[in-house]
Amino acid sequence: MQERPNIHVAVVMRRVALDNRWQPFRWELADVVPHDDGFGREPRILFDDGREQRWLHPGFTVELFRDDAEGYYLNGTTDTPGWFVMWRMEDAPSVAAEPIAKPEVVTLSYHDAGRWLDAQEAVEQVPAPPHVVEWMMTFARDHYVPEPRKRKRPESFRRLEDRFGNPATVSSGKKYGE
Repeated sequence: MQERPNIHVAVVMRRVALDNRWQPFRWELADVVPHDDGFGREPRILFDDGREQRWLHPGFTVELFRDDAEGYYLNGTTDTPGWFVMWRMEDAPSVAAEPIAKPEVVTLSYHDAGRWLDAQEAVEQVPAPPHVVEWMMTFARDHYVPEPRKRKRPESFRRLEDRFGNPATVSSGKKYGE
């Protein structure tokens, strides 16, 4: 079986301090970078100045699937094509004393991101580099087949209905009883 086109990436999440007594900080997606074997396998902190932390989460594989070519095409034809990262808060006692934002999946598909958002997941986007966008669009052009448009009937051929959906008639003759 032929292997799917894929690339290996790492995700950088950012923890930003807020001046808010109800929420002392927030997590956000900072970047998606090419994976390097030197990153290891476990999340680790890259930067901490007391107001901001940056965490590296290595080891993600982004695969392109033929049946999702439309999702790649939609992403590639926007003003800012990008990576979509679905993440969740998770306890990681081996690396941090408090819960951290842990990326679960990285994709280039608009459809995947839409499904995750519909499921109330945390999904964020960052711009993808031009070489990744070109790789994705080459795949999309090779595999995406737009559905043929259905012919729309002219309005003059539509059935007349009243406001309740019942068939209605129009007559140009005299009214009853005249």
